[in-house]
Amino acid sequence: MIPHIIEAEYAGEYCVKVYFEDGSVKIVDLESYAKRGGVFSLFADKEFFKKFFVDLNTLCWPNGADIAPERLYEIGKEVIGVAAACAESSV
Repeated sequence: MIPHIIEAEYAGEYCVKVYFEDGSVKIVDLESYAKRGGVFSLFADKEFFKKFFVDLNTLCWPNGADIAPERLYEIGKEVIGVAAACAESSV
């Protein structure tokens, strides 16, 4: 079953807090994507990185870059209470 994204918010540095329909909340560190180049090369500009949005259950950016919900669910770290990956860099 494909996990459904309800909402996503910036969580500092290259981290995104993603809320899924099943009730899970995960912090996803996408810094490695910024180093991939291609469509993700604009992630080097953090102001651009922050312009993500959810469209058709996918995390997207204005340049056409996107990351599938199942990938975000797989690599995300479950948020329990206030503890989270990337917490030291949260805004």
